[in-house]
Amino acid sequence: MHLHWFQHVPFEGLGAIEGWAAARRATITATRFYAGEQPDGCDFDWLVIMGGPMSVHDQFQYPWLSREKKAISRAIDDGKTVIGICLGAQLIAEVLGARVTANNHREIGWFQVRLTSAARNDPLTDGLPETFPALHWHGETFSIPPRSRHLAASTACVNQAFSYDRRVLALQFHLEATAASTAGLIHNCRHEMQPGPWVQDSRDIVCREDFFSRANMLLERLLDNLEKVSAG
Repeated sequence: MHLHWFQHVPFEGLGAIEGWAAARRATITATRFYAGEQPDGCDFDWLVIMGGPMSVHDQFQYPWLSREKKAISRAIDDGKTVIGICLGAQLIAEVLGARVTANNHREIGWFQVRLTSAARNDPLTDGLPETFPALHWHGETFSIPPRSRHLAASTACVNQAFSYDRRVLALQFHLEATAASTAGLIHNCRHEMQPGPWVQDSRDIVCREDFFSRANMLLERLLDNLEKVSAG
């Protein structure tokens, strides 16, 4: 397996995805847009698109967003397995024809995600509980693209996950997060933690070792499912 990933800021890495890929002895390469790197073709099996504090609409401030969207569209058209997290999920949504807009509430912290009725018999979510705590850090949301399956929701944000063509998966939440990666996110994006009904205190976020462990286990199950389904 050759896993390539798109990185938007130096403090948001692969998290627990890296360990999952390493266990499969995958080749891991990256395009670091913040460092001026550009995507180079589609010579990979998987594309992972990570998060970042910018919006999909910030193309004037970040001109590389236009090139990234074209690269994501090409990877999907070429039949690659594609997974996007947070900003990465929003980029996939826009590429597939959905709208990315401000959410009613900023959602930062550990909040319950629930599977939709469509997800309960979906092979991608096989083995996942109907509800589980996940780490959230976003102020925008996406609509569900045409011909996609809505997989998950939360109370603060109705569209938390979708799949497209059984090999493209978009997650608004962060199952890949670790305590260390979240501490880096808090350090660099603390200004986003304005008081609100769905914003937790930073100390309450990083102390939940049990939540991080469970989220990473669910991530592995989800990636295993995606690997199996996309290979079939």
